[in-house]
Amino acid sequence: MKDLSLYILDIAMNSVRAGAKHIEIRLEERDAVLTLTVQDDGCGMTPEQVRRLFDPFYTTRKTRSVGLGVPFLQMLARQTGGDVTVASKSAAEYADHGTVVTAVFHTDHIDFIPLGDLTETIVTLVQGSPDVDFVYCHCKPSGSVAMNTAEMRSILGEDIPLDSYEVLGFIRSYLQEQYQQL
Repeated sequence: MKDLSLYILDIAMNSVRAGAKHIEIRLEERDAVLTLTVQDDGCGMTPEQVRRLFDPFYTTRKTRSVGLGVPFLQMLARQTGGDVTVASKSAAEYADHGTVVTAVFHTDHIDFIPLGDLTETIVTLVQGSPDVDFVYCHCKPSGSVAMNTAEMRSILGEDIPLDSYEVLGFIRSYLQEQYQQL
């Protein structure tokens, strides 16, 4: 994957497949450090699954025999002097189950990959999973970009789906306008 937005998409889609109903995506930039956090309330993983998550030849998916997303993300983070951590609580053991993936990058390092099109990533997530509550926040020293689909849903009501053409266009414009103001 050529940019960070595709890793965000991959992690969030894993959260959707894990049955998450609430996914929070947070990017925080401060002092040449970018911290990416994706937190969900999905089924979670056992400690053994978390340990094996960094093995590229381990995956729980039936469609392929490798899982390269997290190992590559970890490699990219470590190349900049950062790292990736995963904390998870399995639904079989905890009522407050879910997973938190945190990746730290040093943005002033030559190996830092581009952020990519974060707006289109969020639009794609909402379009593909309109019933999931997505909270997005990209915090920079100059300001922040934020969106919460649960708030949008409460304003629009139940009759207007978030994956309708008009709503997706609004989300795209809403995020783009916020990014232009930074």
